[in-house]
Amino acid sequence: MKEDFLHYLWRNKKFDFLNLQTVNGDEIVIINPGTYIEDEGPDFFNAQLVIANQKWAGHLEIHLKSSDWYVHHHESDPNYNNVILHVVWEHDVDVFRKNNTNIPVLELKNFVPDVELIKHEHLFKSKTWINCENDIHEVNSFVFKKWQERLFLERLEMKAVSIQGCLDNNENDWEATFFIFLTKYFGLNVNGDAFYEIAKSIPFSIIRKEQTNLLSLEALLFGFANLLNDEKEDVYFLNLKQQWVYLKHKYKFSNDDFINLQFFKLRPDNFPTIRLSQLAVLYHANVNLFSKVIDANNLSDFHKLFSSEVSEYWKSRYVFDKESRLKSKKLSKSFVNLLVINVVIPMSFLYSKQRGENNVDYLIELLLQIPSETNNIVDKFEFYKLKSNSAFDSQTLIHLKNHYCNHKRCLNCDIGLSLLK
Repeated sequence: MKEDFLHYLWRNKKFDFLNLQTVNGDEIVIINPGTYIEDEGPDFFNAQLVIANQKWAGHLEIHLKSSDWYVHHHESDPNYNNVILHVVWEHDVDVFRKNNTNIPVLELKNFVPDVELIKHEHLFKSKTWINCENDIHEVNSFVFKKWQERLFLERLEMKAVSIQGCLDNNENDWEATFFIFLTKYFGLNVNGDAFYEIAKSIPFSIIRKEQTNLLSLEALLFGFANLLNDEKEDVYFLNLKQQWVYLKHKYKFSNDDFINLQFFKLRPDNFPTIRLSQLAVLYHANVNLFSKVIDANNLSDFHKLFSSEVSEYWKSRYVFDKESRLKSKKLSKSFVNLLVINVVIPMSFLYSKQRGENNVDYLIELLLQIPSETNNIVDKFEFYKLKSNSAFDSQTLIHLKNHYCNHKRCLNCDIGLSLLK
């Protein structure tokens, strides 16, 4: 048993609250159970109780054992001076305030029905994947949908933190910040971190200046990616390298940092050479790309906006100096959907939030138009009869698994609470 189960019992009054007594036999009447606070300090603030016919207002602290008060050094913390009731599962030692007055103790185990313990044991009994794997499909659909919306908002807020940090570094330049995160996801999981470092290394003011020259854009990206260091006979390679040397001298920058790009086990269409060329063509064709993203209204608009092709050279190549069959290498709809999910939506959320607007409903609607992602997490939920029908479903399921199920935060999850109830 963990303390969060006792928090759950107290918050939801899952005990015989009409016949409560302290360990000393004094009657307890709950007027207000208090407000649950997850930050530092007592667990419940501003509770109102009547203990032995005396009305009290203050805070509550909950522990598995009374002695945990001293284990956590609350006796020396002034934040706990206003605790009016110590709620514990097992009382093993008296606890005193700083002024040596005794804190009343409620030993909760004497007032909790066996059925609550049985439900708790069933939920937390060891399972093969997640605690509620055998029951999650039975959760009321309304409860589940409302919880999905909260999970989605929480996921957006978490992603917005890293975007905000980058935005601060870029002096609130949204176009520059969008370029960095867009570049990262052009690299996918395998090269995403390397692409992110490449984008951060290139001042966006230089991207703006060189945007009209596709050769310059490719030279910048390939140069910072350390893909122009070899000696080759290829004419286009030599042109890129010459342009890269010129740009390095013109803007007085270097690319001394080692960038390790991966080709191994990637499909050729995902080779970093192809993705960097597509990115260069995209920015060559679109001045103020982020502004166009904000002006877009639906998924079709994004598919048109990101319909980027490689430059002419890469239509018949995947690596330098090695020709292949001529092939169109436009960004696929599935790849654009990935960009919308991971870049457009989080940045659009933060942009609207900073303007005092709320576009969450629009973002949810956008995700509902995108097919579900397929990965181990989504597949496993489907195995347990929870089907993902859209990217909204898959995004919230991924967040649920990584931030709740993996950490057994069932008592902070509406699914877990619903099953307990």
